[in-house]
Amino acid sequence: MRGRLQVPGVLRRLVPGSLAPQSQRLPTVGADTPVAPVLDEPLEACRNCGHLLGLPRPNFCSACGQETALHPPTVMEFIHQFGGNYVAMEGALWRTLLLLLFLPGRLTREYLRGRKRRYVLPLRLYLTISVVTLLSLQWSGVLHAIRDEEIVKVDQEDTKDFTLVGAGGIKAGMENGKFICEGLPASWCERLKERFTMDPTSMNRELKRVPERFVSHWGQAMFGLLPLYAFFLKLVYLNRRMRWSEHLVFALHLHSFWFVMLGLQLFSVPFFKTAVLFAVPIYSLIAIQVVYGGRWWATALRAMTLCMLYGMTLVFAMAIVAVWAFIA
Repeated sequence: MRGRLQVPGVLRRLVPGSLAPQSQRLPTVGADTPVAPVLDEPLEACRNCGHLLGLPRPNFCSACGQETALHPPTVMEFIHQFGGNYVAMEGALWRTLLLLLFLPGRLTREYLRGRKRRYVLPLRLYLTISVVTLLSLQWSGVLHAIRDEEIVKVDQEDTKDFTLVGAGGIKAGMENGKFICEGLPASWCERLKERFTMDPTSMNRELKRVPERFVSHWGQAMFGLLPLYAFFLKLVYLNRRMRWSEHLVFALHLHSFWFVMLGLQLFSVPFFKTAVLFAVPIYSLIAIQVVYGGRWWATALRAMTLCMLYGMTLVFAMAIVAVWAFIA
């Protein structure tokens, strides 16, 4: 007797025109060989994309990757999301910091060679280190100490001749009792004029707030200067024919190291302060040599050119941020 292959119940409902009843007996392959019954359950769909999951239900959707076993979020999940996605507290962080701090330029070369999964991405690394450093600077009490020392203090006589900023082509202050404002938008000059016409007590109160405001705005300014630093790199290394985005990767890594060195200044250890003075220029020069190659004398010349271009930009940016910190 020739056996007859029957279509399981789940597939029968998906095949148009099937006339087989739902309550049919167990399907058989041979006359006396029964097979396991097919569960007659509805196919579950992914809550995210609607893709049919199939039976047995997998742990993750094959279309979008979302988990299929959903449950209300727990506190630990929120901590993991904050640590893993925002602050980048993952296993790759420690490998990344090892290369960043002790092997100049190696992290950039690893990324440009396509080894990305092993390390924290450049932008995430920069944001993590810069945010942690600037928050530590604000919470460490250093800014309060600067404010309490009253490094800048004016009295009635000083209001006649006082310079708030005079660098980067920007000049703002009082000369012989007359307000001057050069290199700034007219709206900024108007707001500065209102500040300088204050009485000495009110002006001192505003000046005490400048350091904290400067630090809070400086993080945004540095983030905006990163693309410009990458552009300067492209100018001094035109013969490498690298894309601007590749230079930006190196800029992110190098600035991350600089922020780490800035964080070390918060410790009242003379060794750290001395080590940073030597570490920053030496590290930067070695990193440029490792990433871009070439002869050392050529690397030194290009590094000096880059330092001058970026140094002038930093002076101008600091002047702008100082003025904004006073009028904001």
